[in-house]
This record gives sequence, structure tokens and C-alpha cells, in this order.
Amino acid sequence: MEFTLGTDEREALLSLAREAIENGIPAKLPAGGELDRPHGAFVTLHRHGRLRGCIGRMLPGESLAATVADMARAAAYGDPRFPPVSPQEFPELELEISVLSPMERCGPGDILPGVHGVLLSLGHRTGVFLPQVATEQGWDRERLLTELCGKAGLPPGSWKAPGAELSRFTALVFGER
Repeated sequence: MEFTLGTDEREALLSLAREAIENGIPAKLPAGGELDRPHGAFVTLHRHGRLRGCIGRMLPGESLAATVADMARAAAYGDPRFPPVSPQEFPELELEISVLSPMERCGPGDILPGVHGVLLSLGHRTGVFLPQVATEQGWDRERLLTELCGKAGLPPGSWKAPGAELSRFTALVFGER
């Protein structure tokens, strides 16, 4: 990844994400340096060590600060796998932010589990895993790609199908834990 975020920038983004969840997106976003530049980003919420929501934007659009605020609210209130976060849960949430590098098309052999996140596209189906997922689950490349097919709603091995496209990316990951 070709950029870094200092401790102050990381803390500003974590504070912004929590504020967006608890109070709505603030009128004035933190600014300066990488916070002003467009980046894809995901916000992941955990509660008692279990996933509670995760939503992201793969491609850069708005500033990093705006993307993190939007994705924090989406993870808390719009992840279709979970009911919306309640105010009683706020103190128990642990936030994690993943700032994404640009995507690059690749072959399966170019994916290093734990280093690269991966996006699979085939027809109208897509699935994505952040780099940390393979490490957390103990997956090798083959298992990562098999699980990715399932996440995309595709049969196992679909990543080998004609027309399947793989893209990889890295992420700068930091959180409250």
C-alpha cells in the first residue's frame, strides 16, 4: 500500500466512525492529508468478539473521512445480515477500519491469503473478502477462493469459470481493539 496514516489520523477516523454511528454524520468532517483523498474503505463492527456489521465501498469516491462516516452508519444500520444496532449496544461495539489500496486484476496465483483481499465477479454476482478474513479463518488460497464463491452465491470452483474476474487489493487495518 502506498500510503500510511499517522496515529492522529487513525484516531480521528475511529472517533468519526463512532460519532457517525451514535449521533449521525457530523457536519464538519476531519480534514487534512489522506483524510481528504478518496479511498475505498470498510468499517467492521464487533460486539463481544462477534461480527455485528461490516459494510464498505470498494472504489474511491468521496474523501476517506466521508467514506468512513458513511460506511460506519451503513455497517451499524444497513447490513442486511443483522438488525440495526441499538443505542444500548453502543458501548459494547468495537470498531475496525480497513482503508483499501486500488484494485488490480489478477490470477488466482497472485493472491496471497492474509496479504491480499480479493474480489470475485462473475455475471451479476460478486463477493469480496478483506485481507484479514483469510488469516482470521486460517484459510489457504484454495479455501479462500472456494469460500469467496459461496459468498458471491456461486457454486464452488466458479472462480475458474470462463468470464470470472479476480481482483486483489491490500488494506491498512486498524481498530479500537
